[in-house]
Amino acid sequence: MFHKILIANRGEIAVRIIRACRELGIETVAIYSEVDKKSLHVKLADEAHCIGKATSAESYLKYYDIVILAVKVGAQAIHPGYGYLSENAEFAELCKSSGIVFIGPSPDALRRMGDKAIARETMNQAHVPIPPGTKKPVQSIESAKRLAKKIGFPLLLKPSAGGGGKGMRIVNDPKELADSFVSSQTEAKAAFGSDDIYMERYITKARHIEFQILADNHGNAIHLGERECSVQRRHQKLVEEAPSPTIDPKLREKMGRAATKAAKSVNYSGAGTIEFLLTEKHKFYFIEMNTRIQVEHPVTECVTGIDIVKEQIRIAAGQELGLKQRDIKIRGHAIECRINAEDPQHDFMPSPGKIKGLGLPGGPGIRIDSHIYSGYEVPHFYDSLLAKLVAYAEDRETAIKRMQCALHEFTIKNVKTTIPFHEKIMNDRRFKSGEYDTDIVEKMKKDDHHHKMTGLMHKIMKSFHLVSDHH
Repeated sequence: MFHKILIANRGEIAVRIIRACRELGIETVAIYSEVDKKSLHVKLADEAHCIGKATSAESYLKYYDIVILAVKVGAQAIHPGYGYLSENAEFAELCKSSGIVFIGPSPDALRRMGDKAIARETMNQAHVPIPPGTKKPVQSIESAKRLAKKIGFPLLLKPSAGGGGKGMRIVNDPKELADSFVSSQTEAKAAFGSDDIYMERYITKARHIEFQILADNHGNAIHLGERECSVQRRHQKLVEEAPSPTIDPKLREKMGRAATKAAKSVNYSGAGTIEFLLTEKHKFYFIEMNTRIQVEHPVTECVTGIDIVKEQIRIAAGQELGLKQRDIKIRGHAIECRINAEDPQHDFMPSPGKIKGLGLPGGPGIRIDSHIYSGYEVPHFYDSLLAKLVAYAEDRETAIKRMQCALHEFTIKNVKTTIPFHEKIMNDRRFKSGEYDTDIVEKMKKDDHHHKMTGLMHKIMKSFHLVSDHH
């Protein structure tokens, strides 16, 4: 086992990794930007070093400096968390050539699964179902128009090199294709340095289901069940739950086998996630693989009792998985709400600032993964995630009720957050019934608009005495 690990990240995931290392008896090295000097991960680590200025490009993405620091302080391994350098094959290669263990998959697996077009073709060869689409990036608008006729509408344009919803465009008819293709390329180039775009059929009324997998360097691979991630805004996940309310044991087994087959096809090692779209008729299609720990991993930990971060570290240290597929039991239900520093009343605009008061929820089954504290200054340079609030219970109905109580108790003063929006989701009839898909947030917005217009019309009619106070 390692004796010292450098954590190449910040925020709540850095805190999460520090805690896992402490349980394993491993010393931790934190890195921080100038603006993150007072961050919680800096305070909790055994040692901390400033890596650069405020922007990510001048600090958390400086992978040469990070590897040099790791060597200097005697760290045997680097944990990249999620985001930043977690799926960067060049960084993983540099770690390897410098004698540092990258806690994640091999550079080859990162390259093959990091390029979405290559990942599609790899899955196709492994006989994992994929949506109809292009095998290679589309080079021109003319090619896009020609291929669109074969694939059919609606279409989804997706950057080959990225994720997180950036650069993705839904194209409903041929008239939208040219403008959408150009804007998708432009955004992809700015976000990922590559304007390679591929096209696939957009599957309507689908659910976003992902399977957590663990694989070691000895040929073993298992899955830890699924997570339902269909509550999204602009392809960004807002709420996740495990297990999915729509999946039965038979379908779980079938999708789980496909997930582990996908991992084995690229000789994957570590923790990873295979993401699927699930249709109304329970057909499923591979969409991408996340070759890292996921933001939403706590819900899987709650229902399986397995510490995924500790398993990541053990696998990277060369240990064999101590678990077989038959050992994995799903117990109870867990829901996670991502609490972001964003204002839902103003199109989710970022809301940086100083937290002047903090009241954390508690009670049975409540877990909070966070890095904030009263007096913490939320910077505008980074992702807006403040906390992951998780409610666990013996059944879904109780988990929802616990989440409702926890959201009501959660107080963050002087910074606008998504807490009120999450309260609306927990009260939404579609979510409570479990009968929802990736359009649930758009449907909620339409409901809000309808209620506002109805209320406005009532006021107008009342002002003209067309309705009574008792109507």
